Amino acid sequence: METTSARQLADLVGDLDGERPPRYAALAQRVRTLVADGRVPLGTRLPAERDLAAALTLSRATVTAAYARLREDGWATARQGSGTFAALPAGPHRGAWVPAPVDDGTIDMAHAAPSAPSSVPAAFAAALAELPRHLPQHGYHPAGLPDLRARIAEGYGRRGLPTTPEQVLVTAGALHGVGTAFNTLLRRGQRLLVEQPTYPNALDVARALGLRVLPTALDPDEPEEWLSAAERALGTVRPAGAYLMPDFHNPTGRLLDTAGRERLARALRRAGTTAVVDETFAELWLDTPPPPPLAAFGEGHVSVGSLSKTFWGGLRIGWVRADAETVRRLTAVAVRSTMAGPVVEQLAAGALLDGADAALGDHRRALRERREALVGELRSRLPAWRVHEPAGGMVLWCGLPSARSRALVTAAEAYGLRLAAGPLFGTGHALDDRLRLPFTHPPEVLRDAVALLARADADVERGSRPATDHGRCPSDPVV
Repeated sequence: METTSARQLADLVGDLDGERPPRYAALAQRVRTLVADGRVPLGTRLPAERDLAAALTLSRATVTAAYARLREDGWATARQGSGTFAALPAGPHRGAWVPAPVDDGTIDMAHAAPSAPSSVPAAFAAALAELPRHLPQHGYHPAGLPDLRARIAEGYGRRGLPTTPEQVLVTAGALHGVGTAFNTLLRRGQRLLVEQPTYPNALDVARALGLRVLPTALDPDEPEEWLSAAERALGTVRPAGAYLMPDFHNPTGRLLDTAGRERLARALRRAGTTAVVDETFAELWLDTPPPPPLAAFGEGHVSVGSLSKTFWGGLRIGWVRADAETVRRLTAVAVRSTMAGPVVEQLAAGALLDGADAALGDHRRALRERREALVGELRSRLPAWRVHEPAGGMVLWCGLPSARSRALVTAAEAYGLRLAAGPLFGTGHALDDRLRLPFTHPPEVLRDAVALLARADADVERGSRPATDHGRCPSDPVV
């Protein structure tokens, strides 16, 4: 059980003098933010009310009221005789790490969520034109529309992994596919090897299913070290499953080359480990295309894809690719939470895939321009930072001069800049010397964001926290 001391939590909360009254609500809001972005991990025991009041120079009644607000809203739980513990509210609208509505003027650099290209409305128009021929039927396709499954299968064939439609399950996005794969292939208590850092929501799904996460450190500057660590872990622990991102890894941007995939596939085969491979960024190569999917190098692995990053997250269309028998098992599990996917969105997805070459070409050109803008601004304004330029994807994984990621998040909030702290992408308190920054915004927005980031970094360097009267209130937590 993790515990945070009163002094540690007070340092994370910062100065409340600039907050609007009542003070207890401001304190509850700050703690909500810390829990939501991972700076106070779930299940952490919060300090005693008296101790936190002393550390913040507040009345005990103020802290008591703040804790009560946190419990009422689901951000904390109380255990008789044990204390108060950090929690997430029940319900998908508040219990997952997803983009929240932003205040006027707020720049969200916490999430890599692109806006929809012009091809999306055209695809929906085509879908509506196609819809009438489906209306005489019941509309339920548990594994997905046959035409869409065929298009997805063809895409894998072009990438070097021959696939039939029966090997494809259409899901409500990549996370739904990852969760379905975990739920189908793994049992509570089994070990799941992951890269560290990794995608936070996948970690949450694994924990919710009772899997024991086995992190292996991934440094984008030393990718061979991760392969060696993964081989050792696979050889000694022999985990039942692995969650991996070989294609422009989120958040490091690492691309595993052909030799690395062959080496990893051998290690997985020797260990008897099934890999769930997240290929969300696979089509977002900006320099050179990636090698064939990892499943092309070894049988039995599950590939997960999505249209959320290549086109638009609002589509909620993803898929799982596996052998036909595994897809039947996955489908049986998927229908427990959703009987079938929406027909119109699947028809639109098919239209988007038909025109994917042209649309992705435009998308890649925009991302290259934005990557160049963000990298250039960071190197100009924050020269002490280590900025690794990835060959694809849509995020930078920046190395900071010191362990200051959590402090930066807090400082940046007052300037209208939303960030995600490095530890959010890991399994504990590590990675506070890292910060993930997406290059999904237009160049002018990225330049503004880096200007605000430089101001926040200067505040952290000075050991001060800016006042919150910069024309806006502190942002709501990213949940």
